[in-house]
Amino acid sequence: MSAQTYKKSSLPTAQHITKVRGFEIAQGWENQQIELPARSTSGSAGYDIAAAADTIIPKFTLGTPPTLVPTGLKVYCQPDECLLLYNRSSNPGRSLILANGVGVVDADFYNNSANDGHFQILLFNLGSKDIMIKKGERVAQAIFQKFLLVDRDQTKNTRQGGIGSTGIGGNNE
Repeated sequence: MSAQTYKKSSLPTAQHITKVRGFEIAQGWENQQIELPARSTSGSAGYDIAAAADTIIPKFTLGTPPTLVPTGLKVYCQPDECLLLYNRSSNPGRSLILANGVGVVDADFYNNSANDGHFQILLFNLGSKDIMIKKGERVAQAIFQKFLLVDRDQTKNTRQGGIGSTGIGGNNE
């Protein structure tokens, strides 16, 4: 599948912009002063992902579910790519870890009917006190990644919703 082409209406001529991969503000977050992710340096692999709202991460006790930290973002990429969400190197020093180790945002999560593709960060707080994440605070880093398919891959299923909508462990259990 090739890159999507969109007409940019604000240009006086019929110029087109090809969207390959990037971030957009998710529906419902347009007026919340969300900044699009950026790399900290020209040598950085990851894009810094910030919290879109103040969020309290409670200290962990057995049975405590992970806390979803909203980003206000959605991501678009090519069909053979995904976005990988990693913990920031400073988070473990604050007792914060990603609940799922590495988050994966599939290409078909973009604009899904359940949540417009809004991805969130799942965090556990292993410390002894609750931690307040402030809006705009960087909570994860994101790296775009190509992936390969096995010989004779025959998958024809399509996404029907948001988080966990593609099978076991999610909404379709």
